[in-house]
Amino acid sequence: MDRDRPQRVIVLYNTDYDPAAGVASADASSVAASAQAIHAALAASGYTAELATLRGLEVLEVLASLRARRPDLVFNLCESLAGDARNEPTLAGLLDLHGLPYTGADLLGLASCLHKQRAKEILTARGVATPPYRYLPDPASLDAPSLDALDYPWFVKLVHEDASVGITEQNLVCSPAALRARAGELMRKHRQGVLAERFVDGREVNVTLLGNGPDLRVLPPHEIDFGAMPPDRPQIVSYAAKWDEAHVDYAGTKPVPLRDPSPPLLSAIEAVARAAWDALGLRDYGRVDLRIDASGAPWVIDVNPNCDLSPDAGAARAAAAAGLSHVELIDTIARTAWRRTEPRA
Repeated sequence: MDRDRPQRVIVLYNTDYDPAAGVASADASSVAASAQAIHAALAASGYTAELATLRGLEVLEVLASLRARRPDLVFNLCESLAGDARNEPTLAGLLDLHGLPYTGADLLGLASCLHKQRAKEILTARGVATPPYRYLPDPASLDAPSLDALDYPWFVKLVHEDASVGITEQNLVCSPAALRARAGELMRKHRQGVLAERFVDGREVNVTLLGNGPDLRVLPPHEIDFGAMPPDRPQIVSYAAKWDEAHVDYAGTKPVPLRDPSPPLLSAIEAVARAAWDALGLRDYGRVDLRIDASGAPWVIDVNPNCDLSPDAGAARAAAAAGLSHVELIDTIARTAWRRTEPRA
C-alpha cells in the first residue's frame, strides 16, 4: 500500500447556487463538471474516489455522512454554504473540528482572501505590492469627500465574490461620480460592500502555485491576451469574459503563456506571488492575479485560495506548461494535502 498518498478520497462540492444573487447556472454546471473531472482524475490515478454534494443547511448531515464513510482525504471544492459565499470558511473550520483532513486553505486562509478588504490590509502590512484601495461597506460610505481626490481611473469590485461576479466595463471608473454610481449599483444588487482600488493599466498575469513549504512551486505564469478586444472596451476580465461565449469580452480575453518572459520580469512575478501566498496563508494550491505596470512592476489584485481545477481552467494550463497532465495535477494536490495532514511516526 502506498502510504505517501491517501487511499479513499471524497470530492465534496456545493450545489446551493442562488440565481437571484447574480450567480448564473453556468457557474453551477461548471462546479459540478469540475468535481466530476477531479473525481475521474483521482480514479485514473488509482484512488478509491467518491462524490458528495452539499446543499443549503445540510452541513451537519453531510459531516455526519463523511465521518461515517471515513475518507482518508476530503477534496474540498465548496465555495459557499446556504447560497452565501461568506460561509465558505465555515466548512473548513467544521472539517477541522471533526478531524476530517481536506485539500486547500484552512478557515483563516479562506476568510482572509474572501474578505477582500482584509486581504488588502494583510498584503499592505506585509509589504506586498498591491494597488491603493478604499473599502466602501455601505451607501453612506460613498459620501466620503476623499473619493473626490483619488487618482483616477480606479476599479471597483464586490468585496466577497470571485469568478468576476458583478464585473462589467462599468467597473472601470474615471471620475468620482462614476465610482459612486457603479459602487452604489453593486451594493443594491448584491447586498454587500465594494472594494475600490487604483487601476493598473497594463498586462494581467495569473500565477498558479502548488505545494507547501520548501516544496512550493510557482508554475509557469500565464497572461490575458487582450489583442482581440475592441479598442472602445477596457482591458479587464469581466463576468461575460468568463461565462458568455457569445460576448465580445469572451473573444477579447484569451489566456496565453506569458509573452517575452524576461528573467527580471519572471523573478519579480515569482517573488510577489510567493509573498502573497505566504502573507495570506495559502496551502496546497492557489492562484495569485497580478497587473504589470508600465515599469514592469507586478501588483497583486486578487488571491484565490481555491481556484478552478477543471481540465480547461488556468491551473490546468499552468500545470501543463510545467509538464503535468490534469490527472497528475490532481494527484499532486491530493498527495500534497496528505503529506501535510497525515501524522508520521
